[in-house]
Amino acid sequence: MTGWLEQVKWNNNGLVPAIAQDKNSGQVLMLAWMNREALQKTVEEGYAVYWSRSRNSLWRKGESSGHRQKVEEIRLDCDGDTILLLVEQEGGIACHTGRHHCFYRRLECGKWHEVEPVLKNPETIYGE
Repeated sequence: MTGWLEQVKWNNNGLVPAIAQDKNSGQVLMLAWMNREALQKTVEEGYAVYWSRSRNSLWRKGESSGHRQKVEEIRLDCDGDTILLLVEQEGGIACHTGRHHCFYRRLECGKWHEVEPVLKNPETIYGE
C-alpha cells in the first residue's frame, strides 16, 4: 500500500527535503533528502533512511557512526513538499561534525560563528 507516497510532491530530481526534529526537545537536528525508496524504507525499518546526493545512494543515518535516528512519527507539510521526522537521536549526536545538531553556526555581525560544542571528535566516531 503506497498510495500515501503519491501524495508527496517530489522535486524534479525525485527528492523531498526531510527535517529531523528531536521528539522530546523539539530541536531541529538536521535536514537531509529522501527519495521514494528512502521514505518507504524509513517507514518499514523505523529508522531514518536518507538519499545521499553526493554518493547517489541510500544512506541509513548512523550506519557508520552508530548515531541512528529512531523515527517516532512522520509528518507531511501543508504543501506536501517537506517531510518532518520526529526522532529519538541515538547517542545524542546528529551531525557528522560530532555535534548534537547540524545548525551550530550563527550569523553575528556579518560573520558565521560556531556556537555549539563538539561532543565527540569526528575522527573518533568515523575512524578517519
